[in-house]
Amino acid sequence: MKRLFPIIITLTIISLIGIIVLQIQWISSAIRLKQDQYEQSVQTALESVKDSIVFRKESGVGFMNNARTESKKDVSTPNILTRPEIKYLIRTELQYNGIKQKFEYNIINEAAAPIMYSAGFRTEYLDDPSLFKINISGRTSSTFETLFVYILQPQKYFMNQLLFMLIGAIIFTSIIIAAFFLTIRTMLTQRKLSEIKSDFINNMTHEFKTPIATIQLASDALRNDKVIQNPEEIMNYTSIIKEENRRMHKQVERILNAAQLEKDDVKLQLKELDVHAIIEKLIENTQLRAEEINATLHKELLASNYIIKADEVHFSNIIFNLMDNALKYAKENPEVTVRTENFGQSLHIKFIDNGIGMTKETVNNIFEKFYRAHTGNKHNVKGFGLGLTYVKNIIDLHEAKISVDSKIDQGSVFTIIFPINQA
Repeated sequence: MKRLFPIIITLTIISLIGIIVLQIQWISSAIRLKQDQYEQSVQTALESVKDSIVFRKESGVGFMNNARTESKKDVSTPNILTRPEIKYLIRTELQYNGIKQKFEYNIINEAAAPIMYSAGFRTEYLDDPSLFKINISGRTSSTFETLFVYILQPQKYFMNQLLFMLIGAIIFTSIIIAAFFLTIRTMLTQRKLSEIKSDFINNMTHEFKTPIATIQLASDALRNDKVIQNPEEIMNYTSIIKEENRRMHKQVERILNAAQLEKDDVKLQLKELDVHAIIEKLIENTQLRAEEINATLHKELLASNYIIKADEVHFSNIIFNLMDNALKYAKENPEVTVRTENFGQSLHIKFIDNGIGMTKETVNNIFEKFYRAHTGNKHNVKGFGLGLTYVKNIIDLHEAKISVDSKIDQGSVFTIIFPINQA
């Protein structure tokens, strides 16, 4: 699976890039096709305009010169093509061919002198490459006349023609990209969950295998005739069985607590607590274990206001878990300091150690369920990866905060921030 995963991602990325490239090429081809259709439509419209003008001219109708005043008398004069008539003729043919944009026109003779032009036509339009022109002299005409038509804002034509296609392409391409990233994210999550599951099973097997083996040995020893005859040996072995059973019970409780937290089944019994008294008691209880690993526990109870409102059992558990975590990931001759300070209307409880530290990635994931930090050459670190998850969830239930500051080989600082009970 580990080898297959990069291949799947690579193939998916190649496919996504291919789809996007094809989309771009398809849109570009569609735009070029629409441009060709646009030019062809305009040219077709101008051919129809030419036919109409030539027919009128061959029937004895000429253009009314722009210099003349277009009075009602002029417009009604026979054999005269007026500006409104030319404008109407061009507009009708353009609209018939699907082009509804505004336009301006100009008709010139062989000497490039204007014969008739619309009011909005500008001389700079003659140099525009998008200007359309057509010869309207006719077969029997002795003069050379050219009609120029300049269409204003042709981009609106393309927007109207391509709008739905472009919007559809953008929407569906976005959906494909979003689906790709969602798939990759899901695969990464599934891969991570698979690794966490494997680690959890391995850790659970290790945690239960040792006490089960110890209980088995102690039970077999109790059947020995020499042990049966020795009450002290019996008490010794029964004590071992009881201790190992308590150890397994503790592990089961951790798993059950994690399940309860996940289902939001935990009900807090809030009351006023003396934080300093709880810390002193837990340090005293942890002293024996600290001596076994040659660790030193320090307490710096500097807070002047150390009364908070919390659940005594769960609060004691999070203090113990953080102290235990500091000892668990310690170096040789570890030192752990528990410090309390007041900042404003809050109580800060810090757990400072000189342990192996953590990477930034580990700090970002340390409170995730079943996550366990890489310990390098330290192979004696046990657990399910539930302790800090439990700590974070309980702190959240108390509406308190926890932060972590750590660097590799420079130790870690866990800080709990509890609001002070002002009552």
